[in-house]
Amino acid sequence: MYTFFWSILEFIASPLSYRMGIAATKIAIAIVFIWIGALKFVPYEADSITPFVANSPLMSFFYEHPADYKIHLTHEGELKPEQRAWQTSNNTYGFSKGLGTVELVIGFLTLAGLFSMRLGLVGTALAFATPFVTLSFLLTTPEAWVPALGDTEHGFPFLSGAGRLVLKDTVILAGAWLVLVDTARRLLGEMNTSAARTSTKLSAL
Repeated sequence: MYTFFWSILEFIASPLSYRMGIAATKIAIAIVFIWIGALKFVPYEADSITPFVANSPLMSFFYEHPADYKIHLTHEGELKPEQRAWQTSNNTYGFSKGLGTVELVIGFLTLAGLFSMRLGLVGTALAFATPFVTLSFLLTTPEAWVPALGDTEHGFPFLSGAGRLVLKDTVILAGAWLVLVDTARRLLGEMNTSAARTSTKLSAL
């Protein structure tokens, strides 16, 4: 039993296991950005991010009527033509499609990191930067916290469903940083090797 346990620990600590972990993290980050980015082209997803965008000092200017969003909110799976009409006039869908395009680009660049360190570096750097904006929603979006509707558990630290969705970006932040560090180290190693070879060739002349 001890030998088996030791063998497992050795595999987990091996360079192969490390490379598998980095690759899996790239794929996981790419899946999140590609899947959610694609959903940004669907009205229900665009509707659901309205509170975040409308309350954000960095994004609210993309909307035509950010102050009026509360009376036009709908639940997922709910279809109200009059609210969809307002969302259209608010530029909710136009902004969401633009955001979705950015997220798709980040996802595919991160995934490309499995084959190209330079493309992966760009994608992972963007994936690392994005959570800072997303996590700022915890400070600007009232809907991120449980409202005071009678229960004693409301406000900080009681995250609502929307708040819990935002909090998951801490994992993306940490994972993207690890991938970024690994990619930078490998690129520096490649560049140092190339420089050493060039220096050797020049010395031989």
